[in-house]
Amino acid sequence: MKRVVLLLSLLSPLSAAAQTKPEILVLGTYHMANPGRDIHNVQVDDVLSAKRQQEMAQLIEVLKKFRPTKIALESNVSNGRVKREYVDYLAGKYTLTRNEIDQIGYRLAKDLGHKAVYAVDEDGDFPWQRVVNYAKANGVGARFDSINAGIGVMVKAQGDYIASHTVLENLVYTNSDARAAKDMSMYFELARYGDPYDYAGPDLLAAWYQRNIRIYHNIVKLIESPNERILVIYGSGHLPWLRDDVLGDQQVALRKLSDLVAN
Repeated sequence: MKRVVLLLSLLSPLSAAAQTKPEILVLGTYHMANPGRDIHNVQVDDVLSAKRQQEMAQLIEVLKKFRPTKIALESNVSNGRVKREYVDYLAGKYTLTRNEIDQIGYRLAKDLGHKAVYAVDEDGDFPWQRVVNYAKANGVGARFDSINAGIGVMVKAQGDYIASHTVLENLVYTNSDARAAKDMSMYFELARYGDPYDYAGPDLLAAWYQRNIRIYHNIVKLIESPNERILVIYGSGHLPWLRDDVLGDQQVALRKLSDLVAN
């Protein structure tokens, strides 16, 4: 028995160090700059305040535990903006804005000595109004309005939570399995709105899935070796969909923020 224990103790460091698959950690975030581009928008306080900047430093230290080799950001893959901004930031020619791309992505990449960051976003349709029109035209407008109002209540509650918790606490909550599952279930409520030849709700979900699988394609194109560890920083609405893409891909392994906080 002692020989077995000794052998396991010798092997365990090697096992811990070995990485057989590229790892992807999707960090779902709230929009720190209040851009107001969603159907319902969370209102947040100033991330540039001294208090929030201290909290941001705490988050950066936690994310360093993942030791990302590349950082993928929610910026259009074709416009080159984040590439230019990050180069300027390294040269001391760019001041970080309130956007989470800057506050998390650029800061972490610089601390880790990365020479570049990577845009992976892809635009897509989100035919919300078509679902609204279907509901009104088919006698289910009140039911749809109730669902929409429920989303608004949840977003308001998220804003209240953000106000009373640290940045790290907020992201731990946002990235929890329970919250991700609840977010995805709201999309599937929309699948019920439609009829043959007018699949308004299912078509919205299909468009949303298409956008996210294209984003996922851009993420995995960054993989150059089995030792790749890619941190993906994205609005939390994308979180459950991108996580499911990772889980469905046998060539990569999923990591979560909770893995880092637990260590």
